[in-house]
Amino acid sequence: MIIESLIDLELTQLSGQTSQPPWMQVGGCYSNVVLVNDKPVIFNVKQSGEFLDFSFKGEISQKEAISRLNYIFDLDFDLNGFYNYLDNRAELSEMSKFCNGLRLFLAPDPFECVISSICSANNSIKRWTKSISDIKQNWGNRHENYYTFPRSCELAKIYLDEEDEFNSSNIQDISSCNNNLKNCGVGYRAPYMRKASELFTLEMDLQEIFSMSYDEAFETILEVPGVGPKVADCILLYGFNFREAFPSDVWIKRIVSHLYFDGKDISVAKVREFGMEEFGDYAGYVQLYLFHYARKSGLMSKLK
Repeated sequence: MIIESLIDLELTQLSGQTSQPPWMQVGGCYSNVVLVNDKPVIFNVKQSGEFLDFSFKGEISQKEAISRLNYIFDLDFDLNGFYNYLDNRAELSEMSKFCNGLRLFLAPDPFECVISSICSANNSIKRWTKSISDIKQNWGNRHENYYTFPRSCELAKIYLDEEDEFNSSNIQDISSCNNNLKNCGVGYRAPYMRKASELFTLEMDLQEIFSMSYDEAFETILEVPGVGPKVADCILLYGFNFREAFPSDVWIKRIVSHLYFDGKDISVAKVREFGMEEFGDYAGYVQLYLFHYARKSGLMSKLK
């Protein structure tokens, strides 16, 4: 079935958004299992001209399937209206040309987004996506060749590292300890992941964040161990669809400084505040396009 909304599926999948790793790709088709009303549904999506072609397998209606895909790939967002917005601003006018069809890739599972975002801090896209994929394959529920992300109560019980596993199990040789988070390449982030898992198991209800104001949600997410302002904004944007979030790090700082502040050295906090005030409800999309425009246009190389 075709959904007639402009999208570049490959660019969207591979753009490094911390909602989730890219879906499994075979040829030009991307596939994954998604829980819809707690029912596992396997989606297959591929590019069809400018649009998305999909099929699905699971005990849900076609209407429910379309609704879920519309959310994950943000297909109801008016990209052409956004491009008119970019075209009318001199600093942003080239971005639609370099990033045409790029959409938000929103999390089917907000908890997966929390852990993905923690894992992405000071990490490459290739490394954090592999780590999250390994966590899913090791401890998620399998449906055919796909895996859901473990629930917070399940992830909270996973050993942190070899030493934790050796001391808490009957294994006699520490070199045989590979059923732990650090074995997935998460490094120093393992304790943050466990603490976040415990927090969302015992104290916080992730679903309540959807109904909060942005400011309340931001302060709530900052309470999660291992989460600073940039990671918090990634979680709110990709995990909870808060469009006013403007995730800011050293690269966004350099890009914004170059485009708007004549290259002056300004703080990351100032850049975040500027982005939210300047772009409003488009802030999340502008941030996404800024980063990929800088990569694809050569601007990022000039700013190193």
